[in-house]
Amino acid sequence: MKSFISFIIILITLAGCTASKNTVIKNQNTAATLNDTVRIANDELEYEVTIIDPGFSTWLASRAFPRNYHSQAFLENKNLLWINEWNNRVLQPYRYDPNLYEMTISYSQNIDYGYEVNYLIYNYMVYFQNTYKQKLFGYVPTR
Repeated sequence: MKSFISFIIILITLAGCTASKNTVIKNQNTAATLNDTVRIANDELEYEVTIIDPGFSTWLASRAFPRNYHSQAFLENKNLLWINEWNNRVLQPYRYDPNLYEMTISYSQNIDYGYEVNYLIYNYMVYFQNTYKQKLFGYVPTR
C-alpha cells in the first residue's frame, strides 16, 4: 500500500512539472511570433508582403549576407526562379506539404520592386529552404 501511495505522489509531481513547462513554452513561441514579423510594403506599386516565420528576423540579422553583397539583378533572377517553383508547389498540395506552401506569391519580372524588397524576399527564400529542408531551384547558400 505504501509503495502505491508513493507511486501516486511521484506521478502527480511529474504531471505538475510537465504542465508548468508546457505553459512556458507556449508563451515563448507567442512572443517570438509577435516579434518576428517582417512587413514589406510599397503604396506606390500597391503591394504588400508580410513574413510571419519565427526565427527569420534573427536569422536575417545574424546569418544573411550583408546588403549590397549581391546585385539587384542577381536577387531578381534568383527570386524569379524560386518564386516560380514555390507557386508550382502551391498548386500541387498532394505532392508538397500544403502547410509549407500555403499561398502563391505574385512576383513579376517587369516590375522594379527595388533592392530592399528583393533582398528580403531572397533572404527569406534562403532561410525557408535551409530551415525546412526544401530545395526550390539550383544552388542554395547555407549561410
